[in-house]
Amino acid sequence: MTDHDRPGRGHHHPHGGAHPDWEVLGPHLERGAELYLPLYEQAVSWLCERPGGAAGGLVPGGVLRVLDIGSGPGVVSCLLARAFPNAEVVAVDATGALLERARDRADRLGLGDRVHTHLAEVPDGLDALGGAALIWSGRALHHVGDQRAAVAALAGHLRPGGLLAVAEGGLPARYLPRDPGIGRPGLQSRLDAAGEEWFTQMRAALPDAADEAEDWPAFLADAGLRAPCSRSFLLDLPAPLGAAARAHAVATLALARDMYGERLDEDDRGTLARLTDPEDAAGVTRRPDAFVLAARTVHTARAQ
Repeated sequence: MTDHDRPGRGHHHPHGGAHPDWEVLGPHLERGAELYLPLYEQAVSWLCERPGGAAGGLVPGGVLRVLDIGSGPGVVSCLLARAFPNAEVVAVDATGALLERARDRADRLGLGDRVHTHLAEVPDGLDALGGAALIWSGRALHHVGDQRAAVAALAGHLRPGGLLAVAEGGLPARYLPRDPGIGRPGLQSRLDAAGEEWFTQMRAALPDAADEAEDWPAFLADAGLRAPCSRSFLLDLPAPLGAAARAHAVATLALARDMYGERLDEDDRGTLARLTDPEDAAGVTRRPDAFVLAARTVHTARAQ
């Protein structure tokens, strides 16, 4: 979810607790997901490569059911529906307002007959889902206390030979040069450090939070799946940015300002204020050197 996926490591959060207001974040999540579509298209293509392989080998026409767990506003759900033209795609999320966005999007794209929604918490509430040949979860499982148990729960819904793909981790997005010409160099690295502190506190506050290494391939193997495989995908939007990418960068930095302001010094707070000011010549809206560079990692494994 983000980018499409729920905000996580590498995103900046306007919340202090473990339960963000996803309804409020809905427009930002959807716009971000649209910007990241080229990255997710690469990832979905990878799932269809190397027939018989651990990470790929899905035959698009042969996949009849897909679950998108933690779907958010459904941008990737609709991408999956296009990639697998014979499949029913079920967008699963715990926020009704985001599922409404997913339904509206599917209808606009002519996919409403194949993209359905299911309101449920993860991993609880999934029993009624049934099985699927492909289960995708994009940056949602880090909001579950016991991530290992969540992976096992999803693996239990795979049909024989089915593929589980979990997008977690990668690299934080970059929007500016190390020295943007205002304030102290290295602002984004300091925002990353503040984000890691928030993420650690968020994880610790979740019910049943497990303090263990975030080894996603190991989680997949422990769930009884075979041949875990990981690959990272790049979003590279060089300068000069188009209007949509600039708006996303400004919105993300504004969320960082709202969330991490108390963790930054006065100089950094002033720099963020200028960077997010649409009237400031040094702001992201106007500066010619703004870009978007980010990486997302996808971990896959197959059912027996």
